[in-house]
Amino acid sequence: MAEVRRIGPEEARRRAASGQALLVCAYENEAKCSRMKLEGAITLKELEARLDSIPTERELIFYCG
Repeated sequence: MAEVRRIGPEEARRRAASGQALLVCAYENEAKCSRMKLEGAITLKELEARLDSIPTERELIFYCG
């Protein structure tokens, strides 16, 4: 199993902006996620719908508030 590391918000923003990573709001509740959604982030529901099209080497960064 891959190691899970914590990174800071600036590093997450840099990785997402460069296309290296995909930001995912970690709340299952869509209403809560919409209140906490960062620019460029997707919801868990969107992630599930797109799983087949996301390259396996693409980093996923999950966040919650």
